[in-house]
Amino acid sequence: MLDHCDRVCAHTCYAEVVEANWTQGIIQCLLVMCNIRYHPNSSTSELLEEIRLAFSPDNDSTVPSTDYFPPCSTDKAMRLERDQPPLYSIPLQGYLSPVLVFLTIINNTLVCIVLLKPHMRSPTNAILIAMALSDMFTGLFPVPVFLYFYATERYREWVPYDWCFAVEIFRVYIPTIFHTTSIWLTMALAFQRYIYVCHSFKARTWCTIKNVIIGAITILALATLSQFTCFFEFYFVETYRPSILVPNKTVSACVKEMRPWVSSNVNLYYNIYFGVRVVFIHLIPCVSLVVMNALLIHAMKKAQQRRMQLLRQNKKSESRKLKESNCTTLMLVAVVGLFLLVEFPLGLVMVFLILDKSFQIVIIEEATVEVASLFANFFILLSYPLNFFIYCGMSKQFRETFKRLFTGAAMPPEKEYSQYMTLPTENGKSTGVTHDETAL
Repeated sequence: MLDHCDRVCAHTCYAEVVEANWTQGIIQCLLVMCNIRYHPNSSTSELLEEIRLAFSPDNDSTVPSTDYFPPCSTDKAMRLERDQPPLYSIPLQGYLSPVLVFLTIINNTLVCIVLLKPHMRSPTNAILIAMALSDMFTGLFPVPVFLYFYATERYREWVPYDWCFAVEIFRVYIPTIFHTTSIWLTMALAFQRYIYVCHSFKARTWCTIKNVIIGAITILALATLSQFTCFFEFYFVETYRPSILVPNKTVSACVKEMRPWVSSNVNLYYNIYFGVRVVFIHLIPCVSLVVMNALLIHAMKKAQQRRMQLLRQNKKSESRKLKESNCTTLMLVAVVGLFLLVEFPLGLVMVFLILDKSFQIVIIEEATVEVASLFANFFILLSYPLNFFIYCGMSKQFRETFKRLFTGAAMPPEKEYSQYMTLPTENGKSTGVTHDETAL
């Protein structure tokens, strides 16, 4: 299915090609001028007839609306102005996103400093540290592109050849790797908490700092593997164009070309790529987190009932431990809930995109999908600095440790926090659980 600028380019080809040699002329024009490639199994005659009918004088809908996008150039050299609507991309990516990334770096660095204190080290906190780093790198890598292009007039200019691959790497590929890592780490966090709350004896062997470190490294490796082919699906051809910003000046530019192994299997490749992303990076994690959150909330309600029973039995110490455990669970439920709130819209955008590109089922116009994707990614970035405030507001131990960083007070010695303590159950037996997991 042709996108907006491809349709404009195809319309230009249709208008310029002479009728006597229409088929051969428009095929050459579409390939050379528009860089439109077809799946080899598609019928060329049917595709050409589709273009002929779509752009014939008898058809009223020749060229799509340009309300969201600037007028399209038929030149396929890279320009960021054509990727996303400047009305929204300039303020969001040029000005607001760098500020949010700066706040994320400060907040997440503080989170790591606090959670790395000896008395704060625990398997749960190790996952929170890995999540903080993943979120920080997700926002950090695109900043050079945002500042160099979107914070200046350069977004209107041709992308210089020296920047072409860097734009793709720093704006898309590497952020996607770290964002995927963050998604799977969040799922690991919810699963680990579920084990602590509902299967606490297994937590002794399953939920250890060593296992968390191995798991985090494995998740990062798998996330990198999920994007590995993206680094090799295109190559860039250097070219030169008249400058858009400076009259009478020729500037370096680049044309983005598909590798032969992609162009010969373009539909199959992107169907697999986007299908894997939708299922394994959006659908399964979001559904799993909804289920885990529901189970944790149910467990908290049961724990609250046990706590009231303990208070009636005047077992205040055990009741306090159960309250601390519930507070930690509630805080992690809030972290997961915030994650779901900002991730769900991006998952929907991905579904709309794959329905359009793979099955030609248009639910939302492409221009609207581009705007929705831009805002969905911005709200994800907006959520990154907020976890710090959730920790401060809902964890007394985190809050006290954070205050001692600035007041100069001594940190609690590590020996005050035994590795395992006990929480009471309904039948009076005790269940082993790490103390750090009950108070964060």
